[in-house]
Amino acid sequence: MHKVSKLRKGWEFDLIFRTGIRANGELVRLLYLQDDKNSDTIKFGVAVGKKLGKAHIRVRGRRILREAFRHLSDRLTPGLSLVLGLKPQGIEAKTQDIQSDLERIFRRRKLLLLK
Repeated sequence: MHKVSKLRKGWEFDLIFRTGIRANGELVRLLYLQDDKNSDTIKFGVAVGKKLGKAHIRVRGRRILREAFRHLSDRLTPGLSLVLGLKPQGIEAKTQDIQSDLERIFRRRKLLLLK
């Protein structure tokens, strides 16, 4: 099992937003970088914009994204830096729907480990 840590600094988010690879699902947006120097860790962050609603709605969106990521994190390839975002359709979605959409994106981009 590999270590999962959060993106905490603004420059880390900026780096992924500027140079990361974008992948879109029905409910989720994913930006990621393959990071070779930290091959055993996965760094992730969550970004839910103000256009999606008031604070309590955005907090729920962040909470759902973190939970969906938690279920999939042990199957991800190590050495990734990720930023997860919600689309407007994802605000009203259930955690299981977000998780399955996120898993589809990871499979399409070949970011899941084969077991």
